[in-house]
Amino acid sequence: MKKLLLLAIIPLAFISCGKSGNVVPSVPVNFSASITDPRMAALNARGGFVLVGGGVAGLIIYREPDGTYASYDRCSTVNPAQHNAVNVDPSGFTATDPVSGAMFSMSDGSPVKAPATKSLRSYYVQVSQNEIYVSN
Repeated sequence: MKKLLLLAIIPLAFISCGKSGNVVPSVPVNFSASITDPRMAALNARGGFVLVGGGVAGLIIYREPDGTYASYDRCSTVNPAQHNAVNVDPSGFTATDPVSGAMFSMSDGSPVKAPATKSLRSYYVQVSQNEIYVSN
């Protein structure tokens, strides 16, 4: 009896662990640019950001207050199938989904205002000499 019960539970566990349909799709990201490119000038200031193509709804490259860099997909995690692009707020500290009103922290992509419950998808950023690379 225990074996039969175990055989019934194991397939259910695999089915329940399937992909959730409410996540930002994973797409290849390979962006690079010269840090001296005038289009990247906003990254010279701490708290500065640039919006570039790539990812699902575009990329945000953000210069952290400590001088490091972060990059996020602009696709909101609220209803990601709609591919709503978040906009960085004038303060530079948060990004807002214009459709749902959800807000995300620019320092780590975490949700700071409902209905957001998941962080923005983040990407790896590497700076080498005068080049900035964003990838997953």
